[in-house]
Amino acid sequence: MTPERLQELIAAGESLDVEFKGEERKPLSDDELVETVVCLANRSSSASAWLLIGVEDDGRVTGARPRHESGRTDPLRLAALIANRTRPSLTARVALVSLEGKEVITLEVPSVQTPVGTTAGKYLRRALGGDGKPCCLPMFFHEMHARQADRGAEDYSALVLPNATWDDLDPLEFERFRRSIRERRGGDPSLLTLPDLELAKALGAVEANGQVRNVRVLGLLLFGKEESLRRLLPTHEVAFQVLAGHRVEVNDFFRWPLLRVMEECEQRFAARNREREILVGMLRIGVPDYPPAAFREALANALIHRDYTRLGAVHIQWHSDRLEISNPGGFPEGVRPDNLLVTAPRPRNPLLADAFKRAGIVERTARGIDTIFYEQLRNGRPTPSYDRSNEAGVVLVLPGGEANLEFVRLLVEESRAGRDLGLDDLLMLNALWRDRRLTTEEAARLSQKPEAEVRATLSRLVEMGLVESRGERKGRTWHLSAVTYRRLGQPAAYVHQRGFEPLQQKQMVLQYVEKHGRITRREAAELCRLGPHQATRLLDRLVKDGHLVRLGTKKGTYYQQRT
Repeated sequence: MTPERLQELIAAGESLDVEFKGEERKPLSDDELVETVVCLANRSSSASAWLLIGVEDDGRVTGARPRHESGRTDPLRLAALIANRTRPSLTARVALVSLEGKEVITLEVPSVQTPVGTTAGKYLRRALGGDGKPCCLPMFFHEMHARQADRGAEDYSALVLPNATWDDLDPLEFERFRRSIRERRGGDPSLLTLPDLELAKALGAVEANGQVRNVRVLGLLLFGKEESLRRLLPTHEVAFQVLAGHRVEVNDFFRWPLLRVMEECEQRFAARNREREILVGMLRIGVPDYPPAAFREALANALIHRDYTRLGAVHIQWHSDRLEISNPGGFPEGVRPDNLLVTAPRPRNPLLADAFKRAGIVERTARGIDTIFYEQLRNGRPTPSYDRSNEAGVVLVLPGGEANLEFVRLLVEESRAGRDLGLDDLLMLNALWRDRRLTTEEAARLSQKPEAEVRATLSRLVEMGLVESRGERKGRTWHLSAVTYRRLGQPAAYVHQRGFEPLQQKQMVLQYVEKHGRITRREAAELCRLGPHQATRLLDRLVKDGHLVRLGTKKGTYYQQRT
């Protein structure tokens, strides 16, 4: 740990990964130190955390008191104290750093795969308190299961339910599973001829050797009787709600087996989901309020990835302008809204996810997120959003409202011409329609892929005549072509996009010079998102028109307002 790195941590302030412990008012006892280290180790992150002793809550450096008889702090003895008083033993990296003439003790707490407690049996976790600030909270037994599932170290759906028996399973649900395989595309037909017990064994729903020894959580979720689910798995619940402003029109809760819940919710969805038709040549194309495939994948994801150790229901909320599907439990470790489209599938309940695939409910490629985004965009709708998700739950919002029917028509025409567009293509076209222009950097953030891949996607759209580029290198921007705007029924939008740019660039440069007194070619290029040669031509044009005067030579050239 260097003083510079320590200053960076202090400047960033306390967070889930950084804890300040000042000793200005009260010395930090060994018990408090060990408990704080345990708390930081049990947070939901794969990165190291930091404990800074001698830094107050407001970031002031007051210094740490010596912790050993010699009048100093021995980092090795402090690390040994932590290792001896934690189970499993935790190895923290301890260092003494001098800052502002005072000594700060820094402890780097590594991420661990299993929950860590003190030798006194105390388990704490790092989380946000009710005031929105990081704090240490008790870590309960069911939260340990949830944490292991988040990290992929445990499959909750594979756990044995001690009080569950074969009699808690409903034979009708086994037949429902077989019907799902027959009716849905992609199911596992090899399961169709198996008797109930063999089917349960093949899915991993029970442990049996001639007779059933144990029923797993998966068995109860797929085949359990309603009464048994209420008694043995009280955290399982699904809500279907229809909201009209502040008025609740439908508010139904189900504690049924998962396939029965899926069927009920899909039927209710189909009954409310309206559809418009457009004519493309001789084809009639239906454009629904919400794509059925996207809804099915979203609901299946919520049921598969929910945290079954937490109380709370999977909510399906139908609003007038959107559809929301939420589930208890945040994203698994390593999954975030900004990498959803590219991260490898990490189901919280792998055995349950596999059963849904074999029933034909979800794709065997495990890329249901791609389906949700693709179907939503293909039907002329805005991009789905996971922005309201947090560590307590995942919230998916499917925007509704009026569909862009001309956009749907364009996609159908491209498909009929043998030019099928993929998800990245649709993301780009939708963003260009909404925001009018994109930089390569913005497009990379949108598709969650490297700029080189995004540039190749945009260049392919240029070759197809759907997109045009403007500028060079880092100053390059992308916008829809004149042909695309015409096919979308807004030919004037292209003129607005292309025609106003020179005037806008001129005014931007003049306002910059008026405020700062001068401008260089590099500053003009960054300001207007132009390449170097384009920036030079813009500045030369302003000089020729009498607005600016050029001063200096070569690399020292700059431009000022003509007096």
